[in-house]
Amino acid sequence: MKPGAGRSATAWLAPFDRALGAAIVAVGVLALPLALLLFLQWPLRELVQAWSREANDLAQCVFAVYVSVAIACATRHRAHLAVGSLAERYSSRVRARLDRIASLAILVPWSLFVLYATGPGVVQSVLQLERFPETYNPGYFVVRAAVALLALLVLLQALIDGLGGTRPPRG
Repeated sequence: MKPGAGRSATAWLAPFDRALGAAIVAVGVLALPLALLLFLQWPLRELVQAWSREANDLAQCVFAVYVSVAIACATRHRAHLAVGSLAERYSSRVRARLDRIASLAILVPWSLFVLYATGPGVVQSVLQLERFPETYNPGYFVVRAAVALLALLVLLQALIDGLGGTRPPRG
């Protein structure tokens, strides 16, 4: 193989990698509003005696988006739990190869299945601007769309890891 041939073959992944990194940083700011909304539920319910259900519904929307992106972030930074004692026996090169294979053989099919299975329901929910079933507050479609967002981000990170293979192997 010519020098740099592998790099040009996966150069198209770089913009996606940068975009995913930027999205992770942008969504990270949701942690503070989420904590505030969760904290406010009790005072709103007990002291103000109003808006606690609205705060809860909004917190569910924020939490759904935050967790969807946080899972991709954990994968990106190799912060998931792993079978360390088994993986430590392999060289970093073998571990990197296993990471690439697992990304393509496990994460890509899983995320495609989730997108396929949830797609029609998510589209319908978003088009109808579905409301929370118990409170009829708007925004439940955000929770449903977060499932598709999770699968899409996992798919993108798996493709970056499986085809790009530019990140160092975990510990």
